[in-house]
Amino acid sequence: MTTIAIHNGRVIDPALGRDSIADVVIVDGRVARVGPNEGDMVVEAERIDATGLVVAPGFVDLHVHLREPGFEYKETIATGTLAAARGGFTTVCAMPNTMPPLDSRAAVESVLREAEASAHVRVLPIGCITHGRAGKELAPAGELAGAGVVALSDDGDAVADPSLMRHALEYSTRFGLPIAQHCEDPRLVGDGQMHEGWVATRLGLRGRPASAEETMVARDIALAELTGAHLHICHISTAGSVALVRAARERGTHVTAEVTPHHLTLTHEEVAFGRDYRQLLYDTNAKVNPPLREESDIEALVAALRDGVIDAIATDHAPHATMDKDIEFDLASPGISGLETAFGLSMRLVHSGDIDLAALIERLTAGPVRAWGLDRGRGLEGLGTLAPGAVGDVTLLDPDAEWVVEPSGFASSGKNTPLAGTTLRGRVAATVYGGAIVYQTERAAAL
Repeated sequence: MTTIAIHNGRVIDPALGRDSIADVVIVDGRVARVGPNEGDMVVEAERIDATGLVVAPGFVDLHVHLREPGFEYKETIATGTLAAARGGFTTVCAMPNTMPPLDSRAAVESVLREAEASAHVRVLPIGCITHGRAGKELAPAGELAGAGVVALSDDGDAVADPSLMRHALEYSTRFGLPIAQHCEDPRLVGDGQMHEGWVATRLGLRGRPASAEETMVARDIALAELTGAHLHICHISTAGSVALVRAARERGTHVTAEVTPHHLTLTHEEVAFGRDYRQLLYDTNAKVNPPLREESDIEALVAALRDGVIDAIATDHAPHATMDKDIEFDLASPGISGLETAFGLSMRLVHSGDIDLAALIERLTAGPVRAWGLDRGRGLEGLGTLAPGAVGDVTLLDPDAEWVVEPSGFASSGKNTPLAGTTLRGRVAATVYGGAIVYQTERAAAL
């Protein structure tokens, strides 16, 4: 029998309404007891002193790119999940933009086998909406559901054909799978490189207008209402999209949404100036799709996150090799390596008073689980909570710890972040996955 006792931490479990000093005891991979002095009742255990730390359910990320198979030079399941552990994430949902894409049972099962062999945390695969993510014909959703996917998505290639999207939504209802859509109309995006606004004009770069996202969000909400299907909006980024989702939810439409830490905290000015307004940077590490927007968009996103209109914070972890980023801006691959900075960056909202810590933790734990029903039918009862019998996934947090982002020290193979040299306040101290310590700092000392 394997036992872990976490002593004297501030346990914040939003799903259960708990915020108190307590011990957490995990036995054989499941939460056994939570309460004052419960750890003292255990004779033999691996012990962690959580005094001064927050003890939360393990974080859950609905949107991660692990790159394997096909792009192991960018990331592998092993390196990506180690980065997840260091970021406090115990469950990651892996996007299907691999090679081959996850559009068949064989491809999905191959990823699950590799995850079983090398992953440091739980990997839940996402299957393709269409064959090869080409947007031409539907992938076999029933076969993919049987293989274990938790959602369907064509990732960065939005399903542009409205008729095909309607059929995808109809098809998905038979298997209870959400359709996770990257909402940007490719005809409006064209070859846009960043948010369409004054910064793009200053840099001489073509823009990606907010309307490219908002028109597709509106279209897909209408199709979700028509079909009764579950639509999930990936990495929502504009105030207009927030208004559309808010109104749809008020009408009872089954639409959920996620937002990234970078869209909550960084603007398009990051591309041009970073932290130094004395020179133009053309920072490819701040190139991401959908692009970083404006301050007014951030205000709407934060309000929606606080109100629960946005269900989850998801990293859209997109690791790239140096050669994919250290080139001309219009040739550089979009994306940010975000797993290891997600908590510290998101804590800006707590320290500024825009959202409280319990709400932030909820959007990283119970929120994403509830959005996709990840705790149903997969042996993951209690995922996103510390309820007795729940999976033994725990994240220990030091909300006030200050640290400097040094990409060279990332566990991820992708060092691409616009935060290099930035001081963040809030850090993961330890991560427990399935009753095993997979990451631990000196701050979470053993007893």
